[in-house]
Amino acid sequence: MLTGDLIRPRLRVVGLSLSVAWVNEDDPVLQQTANDLIALFDNHVDLPRSSWEHSLETFIGARIDYVLLRGFAKVLTDAAVFTPTPSLIPPTILREQVFARGPAFRETDLFHPQARQDVIEHVASALDLAPENLTTLLYADRQVHYLLTDPGSRWTAKALLARYNLELARGVLYWASHMTIEASSNYKDLWHFMKLFKLMFVGERTATGSYRIDLDGPISPFVSSTLRYGRQFAAFLPALLLCDQWQMQAEVCPPQSQRFLTYQLDHTSELRTHFKGAGTFDSRLEADFASAFATKLGEKRGHWLLSRESDVLLLGDTVMIPDFTLIDERDEQRKVLVEIVGFWHPEYLRRKVEKVRSAQCSHLLLLVSDHLNLTSHAFEDSASEVLFFHEKPVIKEVMALVEGIALREYGPPPQQQRKRASKRQ
Repeated sequence: MLTGDLIRPRLRVVGLSLSVAWVNEDDPVLQQTANDLIALFDNHVDLPRSSWEHSLETFIGARIDYVLLRGFAKVLTDAAVFTPTPSLIPPTILREQVFARGPAFRETDLFHPQARQDVIEHVASALDLAPENLTTLLYADRQVHYLLTDPGSRWTAKALLARYNLELARGVLYWASHMTIEASSNYKDLWHFMKLFKLMFVGERTATGSYRIDLDGPISPFVSSTLRYGRQFAAFLPALLLCDQWQMQAEVCPPQSQRFLTYQLDHTSELRTHFKGAGTFDSRLEADFASAFATKLGEKRGHWLLSRESDVLLLGDTVMIPDFTLIDERDEQRKVLVEIVGFWHPEYLRRKVEKVRSAQCSHLLLLVSDHLNLTSHAFEDSASEVLFFHEKPVIKEVMALVEGIALREYGPPPQQQRKRASKRQ
């Protein structure tokens, strides 16, 4: 990610609002500069990082757009892989051997009798190495001497400029005290990345069906590890771009400001994410369940419609997103959540059971594989229904339980209520 000195010159303040001066991805001059930098970087494959940094400084020279150039270069460098030169003898051992021979000097005289080259040749001979190899390997564990082994993405000029804009956008969040997000669709990946980056948040569902999420920023008084949390907080932003409809507002205090400013983004921005969203299904069991449900009738069975991960159960500092939601088309308020528990890993099962107990959701149906080391006692403290299956859930059995849960939780469906009312009349 970009450092503060590369971000601050691109910030713009108007009143109490903060914005970022993006670069134009279609600017031919900037595209030519980006192409030149990409070509220069690619030419340094298998060369030390110090060689790339020296070439970059030469490329920048006396140009006045050095902030942009260094920002582009930082994006390229962060996406690349640098590895130490392989050595049978660790560099620490080599340095011990060399330094044990006392002070050595590039040029000798009466007071500096031992030449550095003589020490290198003596140690290299003892270790059966060529002197030039010993010189190369002596500090091979220092990052400046790492070799560029993989330049990362196959960059285009436009892609590099787009990533630079994204890095500017999330770099502002280094100085955030608080962020509020509202997401109204396709938000599964959003929750996933919030948990992955270990962010502190509180969420709630709004009257419109979207989710409002409040997050503590790195300069919040509730955050102790400011530097580490700040990197995680800023790194999270591309996940927000995976949502279809979203808006974000953060309170930030950049170093050049003596007061808090408002920083806003939403889904209409031209920022592009490089994060990958999750697939349609997390397991074969889920895919088979959806396929069995859809057989002959599509995504509908009777008056029940099946949707994928469309509801979220908020559990304090974490969430649970059931695999499926069954919605009664006669009344969309009648919902039954379905979660398939078929993964065998003990830690996964432990966390799943804890979430089910914490949720205390009476309209949640758990479909549990009997191959797992679980019994109905594992869920006896929860409010959810449990149905065990052998190879795969039987749709007929599932739908019978769904009807029972709906009747218990919501009462008779609207049509039956109207029939009863007419009979009484």
